[in-house]
Amino acid sequence: MTGTQKPSETARTLRADAARNEDAVLQAAKDVFLKSGVDAPVREVASQAGVGLGTLYRRFPKRSDLIKAVFRREIDACADAAQELKQTREPRDALAEWLMRYAGFVGTKKGLATALHSGDDAYADLPAYFRDRFEPALAGLLDNAKNAGATRADIKPYDLLRAIGNISMAEGDDRDAHVDQMVSLIIGGLLKP
Repeated sequence: MTGTQKPSETARTLRADAARNEDAVLQAAKDVFLKSGVDAPVREVASQAGVGLGTLYRRFPKRSDLIKAVFRREIDACADAAQELKQTREPRDALAEWLMRYAGFVGTKKGLATALHSGDDAYADLPAYFRDRFEPALAGLLDNAKNAGATRADIKPYDLLRAIGNISMAEGDDRDAHVDQMVSLIIGGLLKP
């Protein structure tokens, strides 16, 4: 604290620094997990975030806390994109674009999926969070497209999430092209000509 700063200003500065550090850690963890998997050294995450291990562990005492925070943040970003697309795109384009984004989201979370199924209680609420965020996001896009006459009326959001999620977990050298092709086929089947 400088001689001119009030205690409340110092607290705000510390809170702003803590928020920046948390954001940097979560972004670094996302990048490191994508490249090296969720078992990558936490030291690598701290280094990429530009923070010390103490800063990382103060906010995320266990690896599972960090993994969970990254996963929730990614779920939120993907789910929130549905509303943005709904407001900025034609209904059929918004639906198609979001489904491709969702496929990309799922396809890059294989390590996180393994962690979720590890039996660690830290992840117990994530499947419900996943569904609670994605089902309404997709339902809004589907309703918008149905009201515009762009899709069939018998599509259930959860069924579509599962179908695209399963396709997105494909493996192999041609995985990206294969997933894009299969998701495009599903989208083509949803949309009216």
